[in-house]
Amino acid sequence: MGPDVPARPLTTGSSASEFLEAILTAVVFALFVRTFLVQAFVVPTSSMEKTVLAGDHVVVNKFVFGPRAFAAWDGWLPRRTLRRGDVIVFKFPEDPRRDFVKRIVALPGDVVEIRDKVLSVNGRREAEPRAFHSEARVWPDDQELPEALRRRDQVPSFQVPGRSFFALGDNRDNSYDSRFWGAVPAGNLKGRPLFVYWSRPPAGPPRGGPIRWIADFFASTRWSRTLLPVR
Repeated sequence: MGPDVPARPLTTGSSASEFLEAILTAVVFALFVRTFLVQAFVVPTSSMEKTVLAGDHVVVNKFVFGPRAFAAWDGWLPRRTLRRGDVIVFKFPEDPRRDFVKRIVALPGDVVEIRDKVLSVNGRREAEPRAFHSEARVWPDDQELPEALRRRDQVPSFQVPGRSFFALGDNRDNSYDSRFWGAVPAGNLKGRPLFVYWSRPPAGPPRGGPIRWIADFFASTRWSRTLLPVR
């Protein structure tokens, strides 16, 4: 057996390059996951109460409705088509910089109508166990009323265009949704919320030192919502 060959000492340059390579690999992996698999999202408003609350932080499944760009992964990255009742995150059609979370109530080709707060799809009244109305008053379809009031409770018969969907907030009397700006193009879809990973009521910037911030964190967190599935 020949003599042992001493290992070459690791130089500072090689250490730095390996560290940089590890950092770049982690960044690329994180970007890949965020782009194609999952992404965190903060619910900004109360339009989907009581399903999700303002201040809920949710994990969004981005591949479930995605194109089959990686067909070899279909066995362990299950995909499916959109269904009525799906809660989804999408880019707001009037301002794609903003993300909205709503519930799909109608698919391409469906005919939607709302009369006195009651939703009908293809001529059939929909049972909506998760939708609720915070106000008993019903605004009529009166031309003298502002559009925002009329469209809240009355939507004339409307056929959803191809490659689009009609989305409403569960908190029907406090939601800015397809009743006011129409169908959502399928290309705006970002994904489906899976579960709440953290929740606290919306608040301003933290005040005081780190001890005050930690105390506020534990006091304001809605612990009962942690890991709550979004349905």
